[in-house]
Amino acid sequence: MTGARTRPDIADAEITRLLSFIAAHSGVQETTLRSPLDLEPTVTVRHSTEADVEQAFREARAAQLQWAGVPVSQRVRIIRRFHDLVLAEQAALCDVIQWENGKARTQAMDEVLDIAMVCRYYAKRAPQLLKPQPRRGAFPLVTKVREVRAPKGVVAVISPWNYPLNIGITDLVPALLAGNGVVWKPDLQTVLTALMGLDLLYRAGVPRALVQLVAGEGAVVGPMLVDRGDYIMFTGSTATGREVATRAATRLVEVGLELGGKNSCIIMADAHLPKAVDIAIRGAFASAGQLCIGTERIFVHELIADEFTAAFTAAVQQLALGSHIGWGSEMGPLISLTQLERSEAHVRDAFEKGATLLAGGRRRPDIGPLVYAPTVVANVTDDMQLCRGETFGPVCALYTWSNEDELVARVNDTGYGLSAAIVSPSTRAARTLARRLRVGAVNINEAFAPAWASIDAPMGGMEASGMGRRHGVQGLLNYTESQTLATQYLLPLAPGRFSDLQWSRLTTLALRTLKWLRFP
Repeated sequence: MTGARTRPDIADAEITRLLSFIAAHSGVQETTLRSPLDLEPTVTVRHSTEADVEQAFREARAAQLQWAGVPVSQRVRIIRRFHDLVLAEQAALCDVIQWENGKARTQAMDEVLDIAMVCRYYAKRAPQLLKPQPRRGAFPLVTKVREVRAPKGVVAVISPWNYPLNIGITDLVPALLAGNGVVWKPDLQTVLTALMGLDLLYRAGVPRALVQLVAGEGAVVGPMLVDRGDYIMFTGSTATGREVATRAATRLVEVGLELGGKNSCIIMADAHLPKAVDIAIRGAFASAGQLCIGTERIFVHELIADEFTAAFTAAVQQLALGSHIGWGSEMGPLISLTQLERSEAHVRDAFEKGATLLAGGRRRPDIGPLVYAPTVVANVTDDMQLCRGETFGPVCALYTWSNEDELVARVNDTGYGLSAAIVSPSTRAARTLARRLRVGAVNINEAFAPAWASIDAPMGGMEASGMGRRHGVQGLLNYTESQTLATQYLLPLAPGRFSDLQWSRLTTLALRTLKWLRFP
């Protein structure tokens, strides 16, 4: 694209200021990062040492003790200011997301919008959810019980590169509203994006010491956070998620894990063809396929399979590819050579074992060094990596189906269980089918956005796709401990001045009376 930018409008002095938010006494190891748009250097990041991580937790713990005493209403005001700042700075945020991640600007903007929705939702719900709640006492009138919510302490957040702004920030927001401190390790490749979000939190009024950012390779710095956090929120691969859960279990620390997926889009026989094609393309190629809840497998009913395949393949070949900052493309590059080679390897393996390549299957260096053409493969069999392995790139496999029981078995036979989509005007039948799928979220007549954007509903995976839930009530209460306060009036719940026999008869009579009164 003529005149397209590959560098954001951010001064070097501003980059230096943002990098200063990483622990001040970082070690000597440094990494110079490169943009997936053109492989030119972006920033040089100094890695945090174990001493840096220890200092970050120490400072966050001291700040959290004061923050826990700040009224929830004041915390809410800060998050609302942050909401406004994110919307005001959306252009700069999208620039840096594209610079570090490479995704098309539409998907970069999705991150900004997601943060705004999460902030608005929890700012409204937090006061009620965190307020002491009355609970039924053992006996009416004489036993008064309240459930109160206390913060966990200091939460460790480990976030990925594929959605570098919103995943980390939308974990921080409920944690902060619940009264916690945070030590955050974003992926090294997208650290500047995270720092821009952190800067806006500070500008909104979050105490500087309360949220600490550390940097480095996940395999090195990640375990340091897991060994110190009072709650661990991790988003990443299933293999690493298992290591996080195992390590945290030795300390009896709870974890929230959003992990991998091998998500399916089911096209029913009565689906409207143009709509089905549109939904399938969004599911498979948003963020160049580097989306945990994106689509990697498309199951098309045999009655419309030929027609759908022709229309879908033609539409895929018309996608506007780009490797620049700004609007005008529908799909950008992959984030790294490693991700590009993974897509190539899965496609090559399938082709060598007899699959049919319908579209793509090659690099597009004429557009950018890490651009891989959106790829469609048919005749995929169980022995191919594309069948069950997570590709996490712009590659999808087409299957046909006719028997619903067999379809359900195939969709569920991956070991994962994150997301799925069903396309059909018969929404009642689609909902019935959805209940048979072992996944955390099913979108009917859309790819993934409705479930994710409905913040009041929980979001997470089954089986190897994770544990715990983001969003909804649980997405805030995850970051709290429940404490029961019970006050007894008038009559003690112990024999006291009664004999043991008298006490037994009295309590039995009371329980029978409560049953007669239908009191739980």
